[in-house]
Amino acid sequence: MIDLPYSLVIEATEEPDYFGFYSPDLEGFSGIGHSVEDCIYKAKWGMKEHISLLKEQNLPVPPKNRDPKIIIQNEKQAAA
Repeated sequence: MIDLPYSLVIEATEEPDYFGFYSPDLEGFSGIGHSVEDCIYKAKWGMKEHISLLKEQNLPVPPKNRDPKIIIQNEKQAAA
């Protein structure tokens, strides 16, 4: 069972121990980790903190995703 309130995209980089992550459901939420497991762990707690900050600032909080997904992919290269 995925224990996240929102979907998560984890992107592998050229560095073997460096991953970026973000949630397409939660604007402004992103982070980095040293493994896929580290990203999931950091995302779980980071999402809670991000939502708390949105509430503190009276900003809208998106509804939880009833069917969250974790997508692991290679980092998308920026167009030149």
